Amino acid sequence: MDNSRPTAKAAAWMVASVLLILLMSVSGRIITRELDVFQAMEMRSVIALFLLLPLVYREGGIRAMQTRILPRHIGRNVAHYVGQYAWLMGLTLIPLAQLISIEFTAPIWAAFLAAIFLNEQLTWRKGVVILFGLAGVALIVRPGVAPLNPGHLIALGAAVAFAISFISTKALTRSDSATKIIFWMLVIQSIIGIAPALNVWLWPSASTWPWIFLFAFAGSFAHFCMAKALALAEATVVMPMDYLRVPLSALIGYLLYAEAINGFTAFGAGLIVVGNLFNLQRPNSKEIGPTPS
Repeated sequence: MDNSRPTAKAAAWMVASVLLILLMSVSGRIITRELDVFQAMEMRSVIALFLLLPLVYREGGIRAMQTRILPRHIGRNVAHYVGQYAWLMGLTLIPLAQLISIEFTAPIWAAFLAAIFLNEQLTWRKGVVILFGLAGVALIVRPGVAPLNPGHLIALGAAVAFAISFISTKALTRSDSATKIIFWMLVIQSIIGIAPALNVWLWPSASTWPWIFLFAFAGSFAHFCMAKALALAEATVVMPMDYLRVPLSALIGYLLYAEAINGFTAFGAGLIVVGNLFNLQRPNSKEIGPTPS
């Protein structure tokens, strides 16, 4: 059996996830200029639930979304809700490239958590990509050069919550489909968020609505793509690809928000890209294989 094929498919799904998350970043920054973060998250969950319905009915309808592991879905989505709130708060406080860079401690934590809780082996090749990623992120963030502000600490909290969410998603893919995982994410987070959203509710302006729909679509289907990727390959192979958001977010920050890209950012981004290419060049066929979705 050629194990490179599921790995290539996982890479394609993860690239789609990265691009959608970048779209969510841009639309989220626009939305939160007008709306509270709690309201933005609630509108995203409710709208995305309707957008997901065609995929739900393709898999057999609402009845087919029944799951035997609902407590695990709840646990995963509590962690993700906390991480998403912290991430959006960070988006309003610090430059986009800094937010994404700090967030990228999450895949590193996820790799270690996957080894501990999912029995995934940390090979030397995966160790190299983690080291390249850490070095690249350190060059971009350069801790100690400038004082941390609350946005940096909030982003770090988001990274920890996302690491837990990543590992939980990988575990869920062993028994539930990507559609079912996203369905329960939207349902659970809609329930969690309704009270805080109503407490700060403000009717959006007409110009904000298109960005709200883009935010809902990109944010939720990014997770669908990520779940599909995690169903095809190990978390320690899939998640380092997410590092590509660092250079891309720096480029977006420069083009849209005039956030300068310095030499440290460029070199750090280069290390991250090289590490990912190295990781994907010759995957260990004994360790990478498709997981039932």
